Amino acid sequence: MQRPDLRERIATLRAQRERAGRRRRQRAVTRRDGARLELDGRWLTGFCSNDYLGLSQHFSVVGALQDAAGQHGAGGIASHLVCGHHAAHEALEREMADWLQVPRALLMGSGFLANLAVLQSLLREEDACVQDRLNHASLLDAARLAGCRSRRYPHADAEGAVRQLRGLPTGAAILATDGVFSMDGDIAPLRELALVARVQKAMLYVDDAHGIGVTGPDGRGSVAACRLDVSHVPLQLATLGKALGGYGAVVAGEADLIEHLAETARPYIYTTALPPAQVAASLAAVQLARREHWRREKLQALRERLRKRARAAGFELLPSDTPIQPLMVGEDHAALAMAAALEAQGYWVAAIRPPTVPEGSARLRITLSALHDAEDIDALVEALQWARDAVARGYGAPQP
Repeated sequence: MQRPDLRERIATLRAQRERAGRRRRQRAVTRRDGARLELDGRWLTGFCSNDYLGLSQHFSVVGALQDAAGQHGAGGIASHLVCGHHAAHEALEREMADWLQVPRALLMGSGFLANLAVLQSLLREEDACVQDRLNHASLLDAARLAGCRSRRYPHADAEGAVRQLRGLPTGAAILATDGVFSMDGDIAPLRELALVARVQKAMLYVDDAHGIGVTGPDGRGSVAACRLDVSHVPLQLATLGKALGGYGAVVAGEADLIEHLAETARPYIYTTALPPAQVAASLAAVQLARREHWRREKLQALRERLRKRARAAGFELLPSDTPIQPLMVGEDHAALAMAAALEAQGYWVAAIRPPTVPEGSARLRITLSALHDAEDIDALVEALQWARDAVARGYGAPQP
């Protein structure tokens, strides 16, 4: 028997990624101060974080974490169903359920784990999951691991969702979609999808990781923005690590569904609960997000300013009413060169390449935060103009 050598395979794949400009490397941030990050001893203005409301460094959030760590320690110590479930977990679940106007919420270790939990707990081999082609990787992986029949429809195409569901007429079905798409910044057509789900007798599940806190009335997310409630969307996901500045996620919705997840979902049962100190910080962040509407108002003003200034400078951002404002570049090496040129000017903007986005759609993913101000926006657009010209002259081009 001759087996392939895994190390040789890895080396070949790494070389392929290098040639294509798709190597991924971690870069260590040493300090953060508002929207600025220290990298390799140099301070950069960051336009690449998901800290949309600017809560991750808020003194109330940090203070809640420190106080709770002093009382309860640093760790989660056990799974929820052993002795890891803490009063802090219940307090956050109640707050989230009240904010999202649903009967119950269940705290999970991360958004990725939450999506695995939902689909694996609810679907069997004879069932179906139909989802948007641009859904987050966690939803795609969750459907595969659930072992159900999986289909994908063209992005934001409700009629495509109908066709896929009609093609799978037997078994239970979940229609799953991101609320706000993380790489494009657009919002799913949730009202149309809710109608599709009702007619096709499917359950609509919305991963609103990038919508919670920044869209909808009181920041309740894309579901609320589309004037839908738990009768239309029985389950939705809200992450704590983006607009809320912390870590973890919450699945919120119908009480019976949440109870079923708590009793059967493997990513919930077989993992250590989040530390109470981290949960206390998230609770403080949720309370701030609920009452400080000025953060969302500032984000909207920054977004409008960026789009206006960018258009005047000859840039066309993808359509987006969210803090995610992508600038399409197209070719992988060109996106990397633009990002490098921006960094040379003191700005950190992430170059997003396949397989995170479709082939030929590499981009700069510009993200806004309430920590930015108008001067940051104007300076970024000037830096983009410089980077565009520099790349046209061959700045950052890959060596032959």
